[in-house]
Amino acid sequence: MSLPVVAIIGRPNVGKSSLLNALAGEMISIVEPTAGVTRDRVSAIVEHNERFFELIDTGGYGIVDSDALSEHIENQIHQGMATADLVLFVVDIREGLMPLDVKIAELLRKNNLSAICVANKADSARYFPDAGEFIKLGFGEPICISVTNNLNKMVLVERIISALEHLPAEAPQKAVMKLAIVGKRNAGKSTFINAIVGQERVIVSEVPGTTRDAVDVRFEKDGRQFVAIDTAGIRKKSKMSGNIEFYSYTRATRSIKRADVVLFLIDATLKVSQVDKKLANFIVEQ
Repeated sequence: MSLPVVAIIGRPNVGKSSLLNALAGEMISIVEPTAGVTRDRVSAIVEHNERFFELIDTGGYGIVDSDALSEHIENQIHQGMATADLVLFVVDIREGLMPLDVKIAELLRKNNLSAICVANKADSARYFPDAGEFIKLGFGEPICISVTNNLNKMVLVERIISALEHLPAEAPQKAVMKLAIVGKRNAGKSTFINAIVGQERVIVSEVPGTTRDAVDVRFEKDGRQFVAIDTAGIRKKSKMSGNIEFYSYTRATRSIKRADVVLFLIDATLKVSQVDKKLANFIVEQ
């Protein structure tokens, strides 16, 4: 039985990834001040009082991606909305109502989606009155939260559970295997994931470093549940640029540790490199 799906939607840098991590109770999505860090749909199973739902983080709507992946990111957002039973429409209470918020609201209404407006970054009660302007978006009174200060998190969770009460939300079937797909950049990891799942679940591009988060993709085969973990491409630490790539590398190595089976993909057109050898050695050590 499939779980209810809750998609987190909003413009860049309103705190979507931080919200997913807070509700999931662990660091799943990469959180960075840089806009456009999240590209693929990143998901987690959330449980509250024996009720379960799948929570999906999406990229910032309207982002202009530096690697020309904006169209791919937007496609992932639309796929997330298409599967959603409920949307958490996240806005920034400090910045106030923005034109892009209005555009997203129109998109949600066009797709007839049920949504809860979540006014994030309300780090204290003095910000609460500012949430009033978001009522005009058409999704009722916003829930003011602060992911940073853990303010009103349970209020939001209770609201989510209430909105999903008409849907079955039993404990999900445990995956019989977690399969981590690892390798250097552009080895074909995301393409392989999409092939076994049978849909464009993760972005495939010729741009090196397209995948950033470790993306758990749940799928069913012969009546059994599996989890395939798409990971960021590995390269020499000396060539890593910035925090995002470091976090991506860290999540890739953690995925190896938590996997039951590791599939190490190597580009057959290239010679085996030192990075390949070091990665193979790390896998064996685990």
